[in-house]
Amino acid sequence: MSPPPPVLARSSRFASWPASRTARLHAAALLLALLAAPAAVFAQAERYAIDPVHTRVMFEISHAGYSQAIGTVSGSTGTLVFDPENWASARVEVSVPLARLDLGDDKWNRAALGGNLLDGDGHPHARFVSTRVEPVDATHARVFGTLTLRGVSREVQLDVAFNQLKRYPLPPFRRTAGFSATATISRKAFGIDAWPTVIGDSVTLRIEAEAQRVRGGDARDDMRDDNDSQAPSEDTSPAEPTTPPDPTP
Repeated sequence: MSPPPPVLARSSRFASWPASRTARLHAAALLLALLAAPAAVFAQAERYAIDPVHTRVMFEISHAGYSQAIGTVSGSTGTLVFDPENWASARVEVSVPLARLDLGDDKWNRAALGGNLLDGDGHPHARFVSTRVEPVDATHARVFGTLTLRGVSREVQLDVAFNQLKRYPLPPFRRTAGFSATATISRKAFGIDAWPTVIGDSVTLRIEAEAQRVRGGDARDDMRDDNDSQAPSEDTSPAEPTTPPDPTP
């Protein structure tokens, strides 16, 4: 019988190699294929703009032990990069305008923004920039980042719940992501230590946030929805008001 063709001879030689060497060859081939794949395959995270109308920070702090004083800050702005399938890739950067602080009383508001407390004139914004995200499950994560308040920066942890991501039902029908988050910080850690017998140290934060997807190059993609890939053919819904009506007659 004549010897096998050279190609078959080489095939038999590969077959005799140890399994570990064959596995390494397969791994190398897979790595080369991944490196050659388009970057768009991996770029699933999308960019969102924080919605200042539907984002609010609520804070709670002891009032001399009698009650928990509650205030809110509206008008936050910033950006979010988010892929619901890959929480670890998320990034967020938010600016909170302290002048929008509201404790329900003008005198309280002015006192809270005074130089011995938040110093709203010298430091008009609080700023949070995420540094890492630790997923807990499909809808929860721990978000760590740097909070800068009154010129002092400290790491804080936010416990975040992902509510939903879908096309908003009113014009302009942007895809919108919604989140709820909580955190506890020490005001003294940020150099805010005035009135220790009247104002508690521990501050509980609750954040309700919405973010709208930033428009890309494909208009059809901007109208995409989890359950409906097409936008309404005709806009018959009234636009949502961005400011409350004037209550004065």
